[in-house]
Amino acid sequence: MRRSKLEMHIDILKALARHGPLKLTHIMYKANVNCSVLKQHLDFLIQQNLVEEQTMQKRKKVVYVVYAITEKGRTVLKHFLELQRVLPIIEGTDKIPSLLY
Repeated sequence: MRRSKLEMHIDILKALARHGPLKLTHIMYKANVNCSVLKQHLDFLIQQNLVEEQTMQKRKKVVYVVYAITEKGRTVLKHFLELQRVLPIIEGTDKIPSLLY
């Protein structure tokens, strides 16, 4: 089953929250998203100030880019996970939870 954009955004935020700042390739594997799709999602998350791009430098002036979750991103992730816990959605059924009546 395909993931929604929201699910992919949450998976990216989870990977960054668990593992700290990551290179693009590492996010790809941890969030299970291909490179072109990941770049689109990261652009959106950066625009929303949920993720930030950081430039890192190793010895001998080797520069590389990593992505890190922001405090706002942690807050959004925390609220989403809380909603998911409180309002579990049963996949594969057409039933509307009784809460919505």
